[in-house]
Amino acid sequence: MDTTSGPKKGGHSEDTDEARKRLERSLEEGLEESFPASDPVNVTQPPPSVEDKTKGE
Repeated sequence: MDTTSGPKKGGHSEDTDEARKRLERSLEEGLEESFPASDPVNVTQPPPSVEDKTKGE
């Protein structure tokens, strides 16, 4: 059995690092676009509305 593939114990895979970098960039962009403001940056996105779904068709 090959135990050398995959992330090392306590390490991160490249996909995890890329996802973390994308999240960090998104948070930074949201912070810059909302500054100055009293509300914190929202990390989550709401699901598409019915109108959003029909625009793509």
